[in-house]
Amino acid sequence: MSVAPERPRTAAEPVLGVGAAAARPDGPAKVRGEFEFSSDLHVPGMLHGATVRSPHPHARIRRIDASPALAIPGVVAVATAADVAGTNRFGLERRDQPVLAGDVVRYVGEAIAVVAATSPAAARRAADAVVVDFEVLPAITDAEAAAEPGTAALHPGGNLVRHMRMRHGDPVPDDTDLVRVSGEYHVGMQDQAFLGPESCLAEPTATGGVHVRCSTQWLHIDRDQLAEALGLPPEQLRLTLAGVGGAFGGREDLSVQAHAALLALRTGRPVAMSYPRRESFVGHVHRHPARMRYTHTATRDGRLVAVEADILLDGGAYASTSPAVVGNAGCFAAGPYAVPTVHVDARVVYTNNPPCGAMRGFGAIQVCFAYESQMDELARVLGMDPVELRLRNAVSTGSTMATGQTVDGPAPVAELLERVAARPPAPPRTDGAPTVRGVGYGVSIKNICKSAGVDDYGTARVRLFRRPDGRPAAQVQTAASEVGQGLVTVQQQIVRTELGVDDVGFLPTDTTVGDAGTASASRQTWMSGGAVQLACRQVRAELLARAGCAGADLPVQDGAVQTPVGPVDLADLLDAEIDETAVFRHRTTSPLDENGQGDAHVAYAFAAHRVTVDVDVELGTIEVVEVACAQDVGKAVNPLGVAGQMHGGIVQGLGLAVMEEIQVRDGRILNPGFTDYLIPTAADVGVHHLDVLEHPRPDSPYGLTGVGEPPMLSVPAAVAAAVRQATGADIRRVPIRPQDLTAASG
Repeated sequence: MSVAPERPRTAAEPVLGVGAAAARPDGPAKVRGEFEFSSDLHVPGMLHGATVRSPHPHARIRRIDASPALAIPGVVAVATAADVAGTNRFGLERRDQPVLAGDVVRYVGEAIAVVAATSPAAARRAADAVVVDFEVLPAITDAEAAAEPGTAALHPGGNLVRHMRMRHGDPVPDDTDLVRVSGEYHVGMQDQAFLGPESCLAEPTATGGVHVRCSTQWLHIDRDQLAEALGLPPEQLRLTLAGVGGAFGGREDLSVQAHAALLALRTGRPVAMSYPRRESFVGHVHRHPARMRYTHTATRDGRLVAVEADILLDGGAYASTSPAVVGNAGCFAAGPYAVPTVHVDARVVYTNNPPCGAMRGFGAIQVCFAYESQMDELARVLGMDPVELRLRNAVSTGSTMATGQTVDGPAPVAELLERVAARPPAPPRTDGAPTVRGVGYGVSIKNICKSAGVDDYGTARVRLFRRPDGRPAAQVQTAASEVGQGLVTVQQQIVRTELGVDDVGFLPTDTTVGDAGTASASRQTWMSGGAVQLACRQVRAELLARAGCAGADLPVQDGAVQTPVGPVDLADLLDAEIDETAVFRHRTTSPLDENGQGDAHVAYAFAAHRVTVDVDVELGTIEVVEVACAQDVGKAVNPLGVAGQMHGGIVQGLGLAVMEEIQVRDGRILNPGFTDYLIPTAADVGVHHLDVLEHPRPDSPYGLTGVGEPPMLSVPAAVAAAVRQATGADIRRVPIRPQDLTAASG
């Protein structure tokens, strides 16, 4: 995508660099309906793919008969596991999932075969016509049962994917003068509910490889998995980012890419695939359901002494990012509080339920609901104000986390909480509705960027050149996925700030440039933004050398190098273009030891919420009146984008709190569509008040901190607290169901 300004900037207008509320370069096309999403891809002569999926949660495949499908007019090919030339295995952290199941299926919806035909309708008919003979096996759909010793193993090595054990501080004190509260909490399975379903276009290349244009969160990891699974050298695969219609973690795993590429290689023709909504619900991972048992111990004046937690996550049929998710759950099980003793056992297990993996705030949001519910219960038992209890225990810069790591960056937990608490209360209702009002608080913590010793980096290429009309212009290329978070805007802003040019476009986002890592962990502005900044500074060094100021530290502004003797126009220095590529890394981290101790995290992010609700106990309905959110972002690179992330996070958190849950019974999703899987609309989210704090970090580009995940994390906890205050209901699960409220009234 190349974007140029519609008109030259006048001298009175500011360069829309870092800190400005710059408009999205892809915004106008999206508003006009002209933006090309991955489902819009089309080339002449392409085939259409469809997938044959398992109707059983657990079964052995005895035989596959494709002949009825091949007899349908327009059908070109049917591929099964026997046609996969490589390992036929993929997975982000473990290669445990088959591209096509050849012997056993482990969840309802698992892919068994793929069909290519000349029309979508023919492909779907052919997929329905493939005959699969199954031997149905017993299914394990309860995580507690899966975790029991002696339970049948769904994978070699057993059902335990990971046990994250944390032992921080002294043994839990046994003092009768201390106060203890215990509780069991549950979080349901949430869907990312992105509006653009999985889709891609795979085209065979003249060299025997394949070019895949797809919507994904990480091009290079997709390429590497495809190479192994399909038996191709990585250089035979090129992946290009197509228009992404939302992600939220649901596009970190391979889905349609492998099937389209397999069919393209088999047929020698381009193959497009796009899931209908019902198939999308089984075609990507979901948020892990959680069962969490907690005990908090405190002094009678409200000082936390110990937190104990037993956390069990249902990982579903395959590992995906489950090891990292349960690691996050364990690391942040005590919340943003200074606690001398923290003992946590966090486990994630295989079941025959749909696979679970990355979703916004993964691991951290589940435990946030539990530890914040515990803090409210502790405040009730102690007779303390819940805000005061949190302030008394809040971490700050210099605090020691449960991992033993010192918080060396900004940690304004108390300030965030004070900001939302100081907001004027929402105005009272005047419509006479028979509701009761409640106000609840929540505060959260999560890591930013990759952790635990992962070599986390971003790569960027910046090209500075002179257009035929003499104007200087720049182009940026990264492999970083723009999934709606505004990364392309941020990249433009950084180039404008560093190189003083308005005209900033983009080269294709693909695997011809170095790895940018995943669009997750709230990391891309930090990592790819840092790479763009570093590449720009390499370009600037060359500009200064051409201007006769090699080694000097001079600004490049308003299209000129600002030398001591006067400005030198960039156009005069660009007889030859400047093209630089840079790799940016954050500081090193270390893996956790067997007791969950280590300097595992680059940075922490914090947010606080106050939620006001009106509850109709007779009907069991919750109306969100108002949400106040305060968040530290380090530096608001684009204030407009920051506000958008905060609003979006709030809304997604409200969805988990009051309506969003994938209903799974005997391994089957009962509500695979937006008719029955409800997501919030504008009528459901109330009024939002945002406080954006900017406490700059010393170790990140422009002092920024990742923005995307924190505004969601403590929303469900704050909603539950507000409902408890309004009704007295003992809310211990989200989403909150009508029966949870009507039971309280009885």
